[in-house]
Amino acid sequence: MIKELLLATRNRHKRNELAALLADLGIHIRTLDEFPGVHEVQEDGDTCEANAIKKATEMARETGLPAVADDTGLEVDALGGRPGVHAARYAGEHATYEDNCRKLLQELRSVPKARRSARFVTVAAIALPSGEVQISQGVLEGLITEAAVGSQGFGYDPLFLVPELGKTLAELTAPEKNRISHRAKAFAKAKESLRSLQSASSVGA
Repeated sequence: MIKELLLATRNRHKRNELAALLADLGIHIRTLDEFPGVHEVQEDGDTCEANAIKKATEMARETGLPAVADDTGLEVDALGGRPGVHAARYAGEHATYEDNCRKLLQELRSVPKARRSARFVTVAAIALPSGEVQISQGVLEGLITEAAVGSQGFGYDPLFLVPELGKTLAELTAPEKNRISHRAKAFAKAKESLRSLQSASSVGA
């Protein structure tokens, strides 16, 4: 029976989102703040899947707890899929969210609204200390705005318009975002994997 689950991220915004998405599982959620001695995982994979798997497996092995991690890329069609897996560090290794948004808007300054299509892609990985890994993916299609709109969320949320809603992700409340986001879609599938693991553990016991 899985009684505890480690969120393998130090990003406070992401941690809060994940905790909310997994709250109804009945599993005690733990964070890396409770394990100050663990090492920093270098997210040097070529894909979001590689980064998510690396973070989850290394933290599961080091802490002895089942661990869940995710990585998100932003694919902008007019930029040939960039920034992609490098979204978090698009404007440099220590770039802020504002730095990244500023660079993206600058690169799209001459691109008309009709050609600003983009998508967020999140890959979630669940890793057990035994080495078993399960992955899931969520995608959210949208458009990049010409200026930041909204004050909620984080990252590129103020620039990412959800056409069906007529709002950016940064204009949505946390519950609204958690119903439709790329991360919500990935973790809806991840939760099914966790429930299956729990069931298997119960049968095995």
